[in-house]
Amino acid sequence: MQYRFLPFARLAMMVIGSGLLAASPHPAAAFEIFGLTFFEDENAASDPVLDPINYTVTLTVAPTVDDDGTVEEDLRDASTLIADEADPVSGSLGLLSKAKTDRKRLVATLFENARYDGLVDIFIEGRDIADLPPDATFTSRPVPVSIRVRPGPFYTLGRVAISTQGVPFDAAEYNLTPGSSARSVELLKGEAKLLKDLRDQGRPFVAVTGREIVADAKTDRLDYSIAIAPGNPVPFGETWVAGAEDVDPGFIAYMAGVKAGEVFSPEELAAARDRLLKLGVFSSVTVREAKAQQPDGTLPVQVEVGERKFGFYGIGATYSNTEGAGASGYVGHRNLFGRAESIRLDASISRIGATAISSQGRKTDGADYAASLVFKKPGVLGPESVYVGSIEAKREHPLAYDRDSFAVTSGVEYEIDRNQTVVATVRGEYEEITDYLGTREYLLTSVPISYTFDNRDNELNPTEGLFAKALVEPTYGFNTQTPFVKTRLDASSYLSLSDSDRFILAGRVAYGTIFGADLLDIPNDRRFYAGGGGSVRGYEFQSVGPYFPSAVPPGSGFNPDFVDTPTGGLSLFEASAEVRIGVTESIQIVPFVDVGTVSDDLVPDFSNFKVGAGVGARYITSFGPIRFDVAIPLDPGPRDANFQFYAGIGQAF
Repeated sequence: MQYRFLPFARLAMMVIGSGLLAASPHPAAAFEIFGLTFFEDENAASDPVLDPINYTVTLTVAPTVDDDGTVEEDLRDASTLIADEADPVSGSLGLLSKAKTDRKRLVATLFENARYDGLVDIFIEGRDIADLPPDATFTSRPVPVSIRVRPGPFYTLGRVAISTQGVPFDAAEYNLTPGSSARSVELLKGEAKLLKDLRDQGRPFVAVTGREIVADAKTDRLDYSIAIAPGNPVPFGETWVAGAEDVDPGFIAYMAGVKAGEVFSPEELAAARDRLLKLGVFSSVTVREAKAQQPDGTLPVQVEVGERKFGFYGIGATYSNTEGAGASGYVGHRNLFGRAESIRLDASISRIGATAISSQGRKTDGADYAASLVFKKPGVLGPESVYVGSIEAKREHPLAYDRDSFAVTSGVEYEIDRNQTVVATVRGEYEEITDYLGTREYLLTSVPISYTFDNRDNELNPTEGLFAKALVEPTYGFNTQTPFVKTRLDASSYLSLSDSDRFILAGRVAYGTIFGADLLDIPNDRRFYAGGGGSVRGYEFQSVGPYFPSAVPPGSGFNPDFVDTPTGGLSLFEASAEVRIGVTESIQIVPFVDVGTVSDDLVPDFSNFKVGAGVGARYITSFGPIRFDVAIPLDPGPRDANFQFYAGIGQAF
C-alpha cells in the first residue's frame, strides 16, 4: 500500500499559483486625443528581450477512463509555455526557468482536478528538465519542448475528521464528507467557508491548530483531518480612531456605528467601513478589530482613515440631434464644520439648439437653465442617516410647456442596510407655467417619500443585480386648492451570461399613476411624459402621449405657440431591453428596444405602445461608460425624426 503526505501549505500555494493564468491579448491600434491614449495595449513589452530564443511546444496527456477531456483542457489553459509560445524567451536560462515554473502550475492543475498521483514531465531537446543543470544551453532553433502528463486516477474524500472543540456544524454544508470531491480548490473553499462561518458567530480568534492530508494510492481516497480552535464569542469594546486631522475623531467613531457590548461581527465592521467611505471625506478607511482583548474581555475596534481634499469641482456635457447640447458644472466642499457637512452648488444649461420635428409644433429653440445649492449633514438620526436641504431654481422650455420655478426642500435619507434606503422630504415650490391654455401660477407643498433597493455590483456599469425605486408624492396646491398624489415604480435588472461579463442582459420597467385630480388641474411638470434618451429612444423628448389640438379655435384665447404640444398624462408605462456585448474589455456593442405609453386616464393604454429600437456603443472608462446610441422610431408620427442620436456618460439605465 502506498501513501503520500501532502503538505497543506504546498497544496494551497500550488492552487493559488495555478490561478495566475497568462492571457495573450489581441493587438489593437492605439491613438491619442488631447493627451489621452485610447486602445493602448497595457501588456505591450516596453523593453526588448535579451538573447531571444523561440521554441515550439507539444502537450501529450495520457488517457484515463474517468476523464471527459476537461483535464487536458485545464492543463492547456494553465500552461504558460503554451500560452506564450509565440513570444521568445530570454536565453536558455529563461526557457529552463519558464519550463520549471510551468511544471509547478501543471501539477497544481492536476491537484485541482483531484489527480494526486499525476506525473508531469517536461523535456527540452529531449532532455528531462529535472536532470538539466542551471547553465544548460539549447542549440536548436526553434527549441523543441515536450510536455508529457499522466493524470492518474480521480480521488474522492475518504476519512474526514474535523474538530471544532464542540461547536456544532454540518460538514455536508461545506462538502467535507466522505465521498465528496477531493479537488484541492473545493477543499480549500470548504475549509475557508467553515472558518468564516465560525468567525461570523462572533469568534474573532478562530484558528487552525492542526491539519493532515493523506493520499492513499490504493483506494484513490484523500483522508483529511483538521483541528480548529474556534474561541469564544467576544463583545465589541471602544472605538479608536487614527489618521484624522480635520475631521472630528469623535464624530468618526460615532459614524462608524460599532456599539460597545454587542457581539463581535465581521459584517458590522464592513458596514462601518462603508458608512465612513460614504461620508466622502476619506480617501481610505480601515476598520478592524484589535489583536487582543482588553482586561474587561471586550475587543476594541481600530479605525484608521486617510483624509482626501475637501474642495471639489467638475463639468459634464451631453448631446442629442433633437434634444440639443448641454453643459453642467458643480463646485463644493465636503467638510464645512469638521463633521463631514457638505455643500454643493450645481449649475447647468441644456437643450442648446433643440428643435421640434413637426412643422406645426412650437419651436423649442430656447435653452434651459438650472441651479441648485445642496447642504448635507450626516448622522442627524444616527449613523445611518443624512439631513439634506436644498434651494433650487430652474427655467426650462421643453416641448410641452415653459416653466420658471423656485423650490426649497428639507429632508432625511435613512439607510436601512447596504441595499435599502428611505428618503422623506418636505418640499415647497413656486412655479409659473405656460402652455396651450395660457400662463398659470402654482404654490405647492409636497412630501415625496421614496424607497430604494439596490444590490447592483457596480453603480456606473452594472453586470448583475437589481435596482428598484418606489415613489409616493402627496402634493397640495395652496392657490388652486388641488390635492393629488403621484406614484411611480422603476426597476432595472442585470444578468451576466458569462464569467468574463462579455454578455450582459439588462432590462428596465417603469409604471406611474397620479390620483386625486383631473389632468389639467395638475401642474404640467408633475405629469408623466415619455420619449427621449432616458425613456423611449428614437422619439422626440416628451413626444409620446396625448397632445393639445393642432389649431387654435377662433376667439378661444388659447396660446397659439403651444398648438400640437404634449399635454402629459396621468399614467405611464415604459420598458427597455438591452444586450451589452463586450467586443473587447473596453468596448461594448449594445442593441436595444424601448417601448412606452402615456395616457390621460389612471391606467396606461397598453394597446397604444410606441416602440423604438437601435444600437449603441460603449467605451468603458474608470469614471463610467461613454455612451453613443442611435435609435429609430418604429411607429413615427409627424413630430418624429427618422432617427435620434444620443451621447453621454453612463449606461442608459
